[in-house]
Amino acid sequence: MKYEEIPSELFIANRARLAALLPPGALAAIHSADLAWRSADGTRPFLQSSDLFYLTGIDQEETSLLLCPGHPDPALREILFVRETSELIAVWEGRKVTREEAAARTGVAAVRWSHEFDAVFRELVRGAGSLWLNHNEHARSGAPVNFSPDDRFRRLCQERHPGLRCERLAPLLHRLRAEKSEIEIGLVRHACGITAEGFARLLGFVRPGVAEYEIEAELLHEFVRRGSRGFAYEPIIASGANACVLHYVANDQICRDGDLLLLDVAAEYAGYNSDLTRTIPVGGKFTPRQRAVYDAVHRTLRLCIDELAEPGKHLRNVYHKEVARFVEDELIALGLLDAAEVAQERADEELPEEKRAYRKYFMHGVTHSLGLDVHDVAPAESVFVENMVVTVEPGIYLPDEGFGIRLENDIVVRSGGNLDLMADIPIDPDEIEDLMARGR
Repeated sequence: MKYEEIPSELFIANRARLAALLPPGALAAIHSADLAWRSADGTRPFLQSSDLFYLTGIDQEETSLLLCPGHPDPALREILFVRETSELIAVWEGRKVTREEAAARTGVAAVRWSHEFDAVFRELVRGAGSLWLNHNEHARSGAPVNFSPDDRFRRLCQERHPGLRCERLAPLLHRLRAEKSEIEIGLVRHACGITAEGFARLLGFVRPGVAEYEIEAELLHEFVRRGSRGFAYEPIIASGANACVLHYVANDQICRDGDLLLLDVAAEYAGYNSDLTRTIPVGGKFTPRQRAVYDAVHRTLRLCIDELAEPGKHLRNVYHKEVARFVEDELIALGLLDAAEVAQERADEELPEEKRAYRKYFMHGVTHSLGLDVHDVAPAESVFVENMVVTVEPGIYLPDEGFGIRLENDIVVRSGGNLDLMADIPIDPDEIEDLMARGR
């Protein structure tokens, strides 16, 4: 592991919270991710299933977890299965976690080899009243059916045990993962700190003539040297009008003097992710028009963090609409929207958000949950909950003027005042200009 070992207390608590939601007689099964093949005999770097990592902290393929909280035998209430190693595997792949190490890392007392899973499952399922199986139910998931080990196991169980009631584990995990513990918040904060170092490196590096991919290389260097696996997601390094393409990832253009550079880039750490966006002037100075739009986006960001995001508020039906009304006022002040047209739209409560005039300049949402996944899971009708980690990311995009501006910080939502995990990353335009000037 590149990261420091996570205290087993996190995973013990996570399993206990899940067990408390399961009914009497329940048996739950969760599996690791596959080792993904690339082509020929090559594989991609292993990326663990977020749900299994959340419950165990084991970052290794061929791992499974069985939870049977109400079983009369305490030794069968939670069982972890890990891949048995050998001298051959150690030579070709490196050593795998031992059963003793797995027990210490996870807090699971009963650890067995993966090849024992079927026999133990058959024993437990005979006495189970319900079987709780996992599936990727993220609203944006485009993964095919039977894509993961969890999917394949679910299909196998439905074929072998047609009379057994199968329940959905994902909604329970979504509810639990939405609220972060102090250990999890610390891991996200650490990822934010690595991201901060990468951004600081760039402020002295960006200048006219630099390629977007050179900036990507500088970030990757800084992230990896500080214990990160690398980027939390495909980096967006978008100069000029490229910033108006929301998911621009080509990163192959030359940065020109007078352009703005939108950087949606962040590091992961120990499986937990950060998510940062900054927009900086390639030449070191904002033009008056760029500065006016930047200030509008910055004011929106501060309003979201300081006033609008609060526990209990519905994200889509309330929060996003509050942000949209504020952005409309900023767009009017910038001369981009007509005040009378906006007033008419506001009077029409039946008009869908996607058809309102502001969507021409601000077409995406302003927040999402963050954690083990960049777009972390949350209940379907999500509201802010205490200790939920979310992004705040307003933007204004002006393709006709050749630039777009988005700013993004990660915050912990708290009733006593939100905690900005990126408060120390430069965002004030004067500070950015000063730091860029000093780095040249």
